[in-house]
Amino acid sequence: MAEPASQVVVFMPRARFLGLMALFLGPAVAVYTALSIYPLLATMALSTYTTDQTGAYHFVGVGNFTTLFTDNDWSTPFWRALRNNIVFFAVHMAVQNPIGVALAGLLSLPGLKLKALYRTVIFLPTMLSVVIVGFAWNLILSPLWGVAEGALKSVGLGAWFAPWLGLPSTALITLALISVWQFVGIPLMLIYAALLNIPDELIDAARVDGLGHLRIFLYIKLPLVLPTIGLVSILTFVGNFNAFDLIYSVKGALAGPNFASDILGTFFYRTFFGQQLQLGNPTMGAAVATTMFFIILAGVSAYLVILQRRMNRYTF
Repeated sequence: MAEPASQVVVFMPRARFLGLMALFLGPAVAVYTALSIYPLLATMALSTYTTDQTGAYHFVGVGNFTTLFTDNDWSTPFWRALRNNIVFFAVHMAVQNPIGVALAGLLSLPGLKLKALYRTVIFLPTMLSVVIVGFAWNLILSPLWGVAEGALKSVGLGAWFAPWLGLPSTALITLALISVWQFVGIPLMLIYAALLNIPDELIDAARVDGLGHLRIFLYIKLPLVLPTIGLVSILTFVGNFNAFDLIYSVKGALAGPNFASDILGTFFYRTFFGQQLQLGNPTMGAAVATTMFFIILAGVSAYLVILQRRMNRYTF
């Protein structure tokens, strides 16, 4: 009779064990280090330097961060981008994730026909290129040749139409809702998969007690998928604070109108690479990227330390 795998590992010579670890984990660790760890550390190191007119680098420590947070020329666009990023994330949390939970609950109903079709239709925009999505919605919402105005007029809501992408007060919210439309399929599929893993015995017992579909979802299914909803929330946070492509494809690097849709991703792009009359500043761009990293790290850490610990305590 063969020994259990755990016993084989215990009695394996240390040199052979380390060799197997290097064989199986080495390539993955090397690729991850080269493509993720090293660029991150290099960016952090670059953020502590500045350049003079000759291009020579000089160590300034946290000087770039002090400039970013306090100098009006840098702090004003930075805090504006951060505020817009928070609004962008809040729209996803308030619209995308609740819709994903509701759609997943509807798709989990027994006897619902064409479930596969509904899942495919809702998830399909997620597989589209962000550039295609941005260009398409730019055409749809255009006040000159878009179909949105005509569609609203056909149902008696023509007075509601406005050039939403061209108004500073609505551009960011409109872009966030476009992003919601594209990516709502991700929370839908994750939560739907969690709902399918709920034991049928619990649902059957609730039906015997006389609970309807809505009460079963609210009092039984929803509490059991809270860890998945928490995971979806932190993925939404990380994705939104790394967002760049949709804003860039629709409004360009200047994130107009008048920087109304500027978020940290577009602010970093303009800072690092430059745009039009603005020269690129790699050291300040590295400071912006490092700040973005620590913002995301703080959010993920808060989730792991506070929310995930409470969910584990609730689960057990």
